[in-house]
Amino acid sequence: MIYPESRRDDVVETLHGRQIADPYRWLEDADAPDTQDWVRRQNEFTEAELAGYPEREWFQTTMSAILARPRAGVPAKKAGWYFVGRNDGTQAQDVIFVAESLDELLSGGRVLIDPNTLSEDGSDSLGTFTVSPDGKYFAYGINGSGSDWTTFRLLDIATGSQVDDVVTQAKFCEATWLPDSSAYLYLHYPASGRSEGTETKTLTGGRLMLHKVGTSQADDELVLSFPDNDRYFITPEVSEDDRYVVVHINEGTDPAARLWVYPITSDGLGEPIKVVDEFADEITFVRMSGDQLVLQTDRDASRGRVVLSTPDGTFTDLIPESSDTLQAVRPTATGLVTLTLVDARPVVTIYALDGTGARVIDVQGGAVVDISSSPKNDEFFVGLSTTTDPTVSYVVSSTTGETRALPELVRGSGGFTSPQVTVTRHVAPGRDVPYFLITRSDLDLSTPRPTLMYGYGGFRIPVLADYRPGWPAWLAAGGVLVIANLRGGGEYGSEWHEAGRLKNKQNVFDDFIAVAEHLHDTGVTTPSQLAIHGRSNGGLLIGAVMTQRPDLFKVALPGVGVLDMLRFHKFTVGAAWVSDFGSPDDPDQFEDLLAYSPLHRIVDGTSYPATLGVTGDHDDRVVPLHSHKFIAALQHAQSAAEPILTRVEVNTGHGFGKPAAKIASEWADLLAFAAHHTGLKVE
Repeated sequence: MIYPESRRDDVVETLHGRQIADPYRWLEDADAPDTQDWVRRQNEFTEAELAGYPEREWFQTTMSAILARPRAGVPAKKAGWYFVGRNDGTQAQDVIFVAESLDELLSGGRVLIDPNTLSEDGSDSLGTFTVSPDGKYFAYGINGSGSDWTTFRLLDIATGSQVDDVVTQAKFCEATWLPDSSAYLYLHYPASGRSEGTETKTLTGGRLMLHKVGTSQADDELVLSFPDNDRYFITPEVSEDDRYVVVHINEGTDPAARLWVYPITSDGLGEPIKVVDEFADEITFVRMSGDQLVLQTDRDASRGRVVLSTPDGTFTDLIPESSDTLQAVRPTATGLVTLTLVDARPVVTIYALDGTGARVIDVQGGAVVDISSSPKNDEFFVGLSTTTDPTVSYVVSSTTGETRALPELVRGSGGFTSPQVTVTRHVAPGRDVPYFLITRSDLDLSTPRPTLMYGYGGFRIPVLADYRPGWPAWLAAGGVLVIANLRGGGEYGSEWHEAGRLKNKQNVFDDFIAVAEHLHDTGVTTPSQLAIHGRSNGGLLIGAVMTQRPDLFKVALPGVGVLDMLRFHKFTVGAAWVSDFGSPDDPDQFEDLLAYSPLHRIVDGTSYPATLGVTGDHDDRVVPLHSHKFIAALQHAQSAAEPILTRVEVNTGHGFGKPAAKIASEWADLLAFAAHHTGLKVE
């Protein structure tokens, strides 16, 4: 196969005594004419190849039908108003509806904001939204073209009219209101980045600012910043008793946190009480209990526990650690609601504020989408997904535990009916790696079948049997779906995470390989029928295993992956990932990173799997240079007939806020590519 030309330059760096060639460094500059021309030529080449796949039409039709299904998010009650996001199946972005009662919301409600009007192509999206405590203002964040950059605006909820108040250059935050509704906190980044050649670094933590409604952003007050450490994340929230601004401080993406509490006074914010002032354990504020803080933590509890904390940081068990993994804790009118994972499957339980009276709530699904609760409301909302359906929402009474599904939130019907599926649990022996095996219930499994295997394995993020738009299409086509639970994730607590980070990162890849080998050994599939997929850190996973064991896989689908492990920290928010990956600037960690860096594992003359990489030209989280350099190097090295392609989406980012039509199109191409090369015949 003759690929579009990718210029190879004689760029060599000496890093920690090693000579490191980087012939495609020129592709790091996304705005350079040479890079844009390369992207154009690669996209044209990919389109010409995919246009010849007979499977593509079926997947395009099916994915369009899946995204055309009406859907609704999880309701929320805030300051006396009820909100929900809905999509009638024709809209690029979900529309936010508001009502004064749940019954009114279920019967329709009123459109408060339609993000589809924010841009002509639907690429601008609504990120977070919060409501002022007096119920007057709706503060919403706009993200342009999938970027992490946020602009905050205000609406008057009662009238729906725009308020003349704008905050720009925010990131990784929501508008956190003070109790009197006069002002909100947010994270400001004073510049888009500092350029160092082709490198663009962005402060990770930003500055915690206080913005008073109706005043110029230039007059905003600085509350907290760490100018000597640009990897600190700051996350504020206000306690439900209106006494404190509670601030979580994290170094990059490390769950270990410091916890500071600012008293709210008539004159503003007092000096912080440093409840926890070292990065040692995961600490998450839940609510107040009298003068004590209720916290979720993994201190002396790998699977997590709930504690009461005094201002000096003394912890007392409220809900002790168990064999299940504590994933989240939320406040309710009568106490607490917890989300635990029992072998990577969700269980929702309500408790009294003293940790007694545990009652499991009868809600069904493979993963919890959201729990929306407040200590000021008896009712709270839980949304769950399955591999074939995005959200089923329930309303629950925190007092009685009475639970009711809310199917009427979804208005209208679509043309796609999800297949009936069977979900079974398995373990790859040797490494004891659990995984979900999902098939259409009527499928004949007496012979090996084309299989799509998904994984992530990082940042203590659990991977469950949840919904992704491509899953129902692959299952409906007769493919087998495998979702692997790898070390580095959050399915089994902090020890499971530690076993897959830093010097242990190779464990993640070995786990994934072990599951692939088990699928082969048990006759589920064969190396010539196995496609693998992951996004972001999961894209790193795919790049690593396909370069370490190309013989195990027929198809590789790395999405928005971190693939150059020697330079990831030099761009946008990449330095934040040092907590999981390690730092290329550290000599010892450099050697660990070089050992598995997908870009640097590519060997000329090797037979690699058929590969379709995907990225977005506006991805400012995992910048597209990773995918560009990786694909160029693979095309140069490939000795097999299997194609190496890239798909660069225009006006999209890391994935957040992507318009529905683009989601459908991307999934259709990924699945058609996987089906074509694994031999899946649509049934």
